Amino acid sequence: MTTDLAVIAFAQNPDPEARERILTLVRDAGAEIERFSTVRVTGPGSAGPDSRVPGYNAFTARVHGSEATALLAALRPDPLSQMLPGVDVNVVPTTLLDPGRKKLLIMDVDSTLIQQEVVELLAAHAGREAEVAAVTEAAMRGELDFAQSLHARVETLAGLPAGVLDEVRAAVRLSPGADVLVKAFLREGHAVAAVSGGFEGVLTPLAEQLELTRHAANVLEVADGRLTGRVLGEVVDRAVKERCLRTWAAELDVALEDVIAVGDGANDIDMLTSAGLGIAYNGKPALRSAADAQINLPNLDAVRFFADL
Repeated sequence: MTTDLAVIAFAQNPDPEARERILTLVRDAGAEIERFSTVRVTGPGSAGPDSRVPGYNAFTARVHGSEATALLAALRPDPLSQMLPGVDVNVVPTTLLDPGRKKLLIMDVDSTLIQQEVVELLAAHAGREAEVAAVTEAAMRGELDFAQSLHARVETLAGLPAGVLDEVRAAVRLSPGADVLVKAFLREGHAVAAVSGGFEGVLTPLAEQLELTRHAANVLEVADGRLTGRVLGEVVDRAVKERCLRTWAAELDVALEDVIAVGDGANDIDMLTSAGLGIAYNGKPALRSAADAQINLPNLDAVRFFADL
């Protein structure tokens, strides 16, 4: 049975011969190319903050192959060593490109939807940013248990006035292209969610601003107007992120194969592997090796090509 697949590749500064090299790669894998296009994305706006979004080239191809498994294996590169220097080559089912299927886009927050790690911004107010940043980096590489590492990092915040959450909220910056990506999915009637190992006090206002369909994060305990250094309730770790994905997909009547999950660290592995398509966005090696696709350029807007938006 012939299987339809889509080859989607990205390059910020591609080799002049990148187009032909991608086409050769596809043909050598035994696929028949239905159509191929190249789009130069210079930024989602001509004025304002979005005009500074880094541009990139998107290469998209519809292909036919008689053996889907073999085709995927041949075309999808080892995530840790690019087949084409500077080019991310991804292969996805064309069902994701079907405009008639409702989709759920679910994203990690810190270093994905936003540029910063919120716990590090908070730790800076306690003069312990470098210490907390080192623990965060190790946790995102999968070297530490996430829940334990979060409790340890939050302990450093004990005694800070609760008002620092307002200061951190003001300092948070969306990742380049994030606002345009969210709007594109919502405009087409799809759902957009964010689930974070960070904190509700920062995520909730952001979710309201972006009009997200669902969101979840940790809750910092406050007593007498100060952070206690503790988290209330269950920690949003990799298992909880996956559970949120499944729960929200069921609530929104979205099939799991129509869920696109995006993240950057080891804490996102379960979420990405449970989705129809898991995308590592400038991901750590542990996540890249588990993801279906990857984007290694500073523009989250590239995710929309996986849904043909």
